[in-house]
Amino acid sequence: MTKLGKFEGPRGAYTLRLAAADEALTLARHRASMFRDMKEVDDSGASIIENASVDHLAALIEAREYFGFLAEHEGEVIGGGGVWLRPVLPRPGALRGALEAYVLNVYTEPDHRRSGVARAIMQAILDWSREQRLARVVLHASTEGRPLYQSLGFENSNEMRIRLT
Repeated sequence: MTKLGKFEGPRGAYTLRLAAADEALTLARHRASMFRDMKEVDDSGASIIENASVDHLAALIEAREYFGFLAEHEGEVIGGGGVWLRPVLPRPGALRGALEAYVLNVYTEPDHRRSGVARAIMQAILDWSREQRLARVVLHASTEGRPLYQSLGFENSNEMRIRLT
C-alpha cells in the first residue's frame, strides 16, 4: 500500500493512498455510484456497471495502466479517483509522443462531500502526474465537479463526441 499523504478536513484526519488490485470492487463501486449520482443510471444500472467494471479495473491495475487514488477516514475508504495512462502520438509540444493521465471515477461518499476530499484526491493525482512526468492530464467534468477542476487550473477544451451505440 503506497501512502500519498494526509490532510485535515472538518471531520478530522484523512489519508490518501494508492489502491491495490484487490480493491477493484471498491473502485468499481465508486464508478457506479458516480454514474448513479449524476442521474445517468438508476440503482439497477449502477449495479450492472459495478459488476462489469471490477475485472477491468483489476486487470488495468495489475498492468500498471490504471492507478486508483483512495481517501480514507478512520480506516474506511470514503472517496477516490483514478488515472488511466494513455499514450499520446507525436504532436506539437510532444514530438516523441508521451503519456497522458486520463482522470476518471472521482467520487466522494455523500457524508464526506464538501470536506475537501475531492480536492485532495485531485491534488494528489496532479502531483503524482508531475512526478511521473506525464505530458498532460485530461478529464470529463460533471456539472458538479467543474468548479473544482477549474480552480485547479483545468481549461475547457475543444473535444466533441458522437455516440455510436
